[in-house]
Amino acid sequence: MSPDDEAFREEVRAWLADHLTGEWAALRGLGGSGSGHEAYEERLAWNRLLAEHGWTCLGWPVEHGGRALSLTQQAIFHEEYARADAPGTVNHLGEQLLGPTLIELGTDEQKARFLPGIKAVDELWCQGYSEPGAGSDLAAVSTRAVLDEAADEWVIDGQKVWTSWAHEADWIFVIARTEPGSSRHHGLSFLLVPLDQDGVEIRPIEQITGGSEFNEVFFSGARTPAGMIVGAPGDGWRVAMALLGFERGVSVLGQQVAFERELDDLIDLARSNGTIDDPVIRDRLAAHSAEFEVMRVNAVRSLTEATPGADNVAKLVWAGWHRRLGELAMEVCGAGALTAASSQIEAVEATYDLDRWQRLFLFSRADTLYGGSDEIQRNILAERVLGLPKEARG
Repeated sequence: MSPDDEAFREEVRAWLADHLTGEWAALRGLGGSGSGHEAYEERLAWNRLLAEHGWTCLGWPVEHGGRALSLTQQAIFHEEYARADAPGTVNHLGEQLLGPTLIELGTDEQKARFLPGIKAVDELWCQGYSEPGAGSDLAAVSTRAVLDEAADEWVIDGQKVWTSWAHEADWIFVIARTEPGSSRHHGLSFLLVPLDQDGVEIRPIEQITGGSEFNEVFFSGARTPAGMIVGAPGDGWRVAMALLGFERGVSVLGQQVAFERELDDLIDLARSNGTIDDPVIRDRLAAHSAEFEVMRVNAVRSLTEATPGADNVAKLVWAGWHRRLGELAMEVCGAGALTAASSQIEAVEATYDLDRWQRLFLFSRADTLYGGSDEIQRNILAERVLGLPKEARG
């Protein structure tokens, strides 16, 4: 770290210490994995406060409203944000994914229209990639879009699923098939579509944790202006892959700090309830600690070295580690983990309150699935990095 980097770290720490007080103090620790429903409106207001003080879009170029901070300083911010136990933000898809994609591949008109709203957290975005028949195999999408030349609009029909925060979003970026008869990676386009219209229906999916951050999105003649396409028609696969390249950026170091806090708190729990005296549990906690240190070093290396397959390896490592941490938490909690703090059974549905360890266990079951399942990650490493024969596809 240079002196400027250390000074920046102190600046971040001081700002968070000064502002995570009063009404904002109650938000500490809220909105993490599996808890995105917690205090959503309050966290939205907090995210807008961050924007007002210049703490969003840190790596964006200055001409697009960012601060053009170095990779190191961006990592410092995410680390200190996590260490302060600051609440989960609500603008990740716009700020970390779509914004950089528009800066790299969007038109001047698209940048002028959307980047200010993303930076200020005035317009929220969701991602229209996965479909019932095209999850990890994104090239199998069947949602279609046709250009209505008379109206100069794209007309979209199809279905997306596992669409995080669609019920709170204003816009969705959609991969749709725009060339009839095309297949796989060909004939796809990347469209920007407003959600507040008659041709869009959003259905929340209730998760095992009780939250509903995922959604199904149905397009039935939904429309968006012809200019709301990023890249050329048929060039959607390249744009989609460019966006995913931003997905595992510097925020991964903040994720590591959050993981470390979970591990430390679980060790403290094991000490307090005596389960650390069990040699098997103690050995598993020690192994998790050692694995975490390796994972952290690998995360830093993946940001500083252009190693083929590094992102895929990182996803495999942290997803498996976090999922096993949830399982270990249930062992440390013991039989009490089988019961909810409170529950209410109605004629139609059951509601219950989960503690942080129950929520961790249930939500982390999905870690090895979303963002590309373990099987997909291994196929990519085998075929594209190691050069092994491709998997047979029907």
